Amino acid sequence: MSDRRPRATRTGRWPLRAGPARQADPAPEQSMDPRAEHESPEPAPLERSLVDAALYRDGRRMETPASLAEIYHRLPGEPGTMAWIGLFRPSPAQLWEAAEQFGLHELAVEDAIVAHQRPKLERYGKTLFVVLRPARYLDEAEEVDFGEIHVFVGPEFVLTVRHSQAPDLAVVRSRLEADPDLLALGPEAVLYAILDAVVDGYAPVIAGLLHDIDEIETEVFRGDPRVSRRIYELSREVVDFQRATRPLLTIMNGLQAGFQKYRTDEELQRYLRDVADHATTVAERVNGFRQALGDILTVNATLVSQAQNEEMKMLAEAGHAQNNEIKKISSWAAILFAPTLIGTVYGMNFDHMAELDWRFGYPFALALMALVCIGLYLVFKRRNWL
Repeated sequence: MSDRRPRATRTGRWPLRAGPARQADPAPEQSMDPRAEHESPEPAPLERSLVDAALYRDGRRMETPASLAEIYHRLPGEPGTMAWIGLFRPSPAQLWEAAEQFGLHELAVEDAIVAHQRPKLERYGKTLFVVLRPARYLDEAEEVDFGEIHVFVGPEFVLTVRHSQAPDLAVVRSRLEADPDLLALGPEAVLYAILDAVVDGYAPVIAGLLHDIDEIETEVFRGDPRVSRRIYELSREVVDFQRATRPLLTIMNGLQAGFQKYRTDEELQRYLRDVADHATTVAERVNGFRQALGDILTVNATLVSQAQNEEMKMLAEAGHAQNNEIKKISSWAAILFAPTLIGTVYGMNFDHMAELDWRFGYPFALALMALVCIGLYLVFKRRNWL
């Protein structure tokens, strides 16, 4: 994805995709309240949760109201006029106020309040509700950090609710404002730009995961004993990333299905199809990562099994060699035990023993010892103990 060329510009059309495969964490949108820079991420009063709000006419910023009520009352309802409101971690009361002002459906508002939703596209009357899961890759922790953004798209307004720092919607807004022709296409152009920014944000994640998979392959064939745990942990990250990216295809298909019905501008249709193509590429890459990790885990299990078999073979060979040595020692011990036994019997100091007064008693004892030893030696030799 990082090697795509910028789009051909039309009246200064700006390319949304740019930048290296790995980038620094994006800065959040700049709040209109200077105190927001030093505030905690907890829900705050509206003037601090309202990151930016503006009224646009024919793609140009006309006013910057300070409250939702002021935005709603100043929205004239004329063609070519729309409002774009950005909220960052608002409280439930603030979201219900926005719902009252702009007629948002209560189910969508509840989803935005609870957060932790799956990516999806739903239509409530004339309002689109889109949930997206932007992501960024943390190199040191080798983890994928997921955010969440909710987008309400009405005929004359766009309301974004962010629960994370990424994506940097201030950059998206500034780029759209620099291209009035695209912004003049209405709220769907804003939705396109947000979708494009989210999909582009997946490129560094893919690069990071690919780098980790390459490292894991090297560790597997190196025999690193810790690689199994790393494969498992990275597989979980890939599964979570897949859950965030796969629903994008359904979202893009839903938007394309409404092109004719809602008379989407042809130029905007081309841009949305472009985002759909890149979302498909992302989904395919993630599927490939999951398959690759499964294959790597299988190879690692095979290599570990082979190493264990080799170790067991070596232990068996060592045990066999040890058994042969024990057989040899036992054989020689038995051979030496026979003359010892005979000598011990004839060495007892008793007066009345056979062969004590026999002239050939001593040669007989020696011959008996030799015969027994030779006989035992032949027996053990035939059994391959010696």
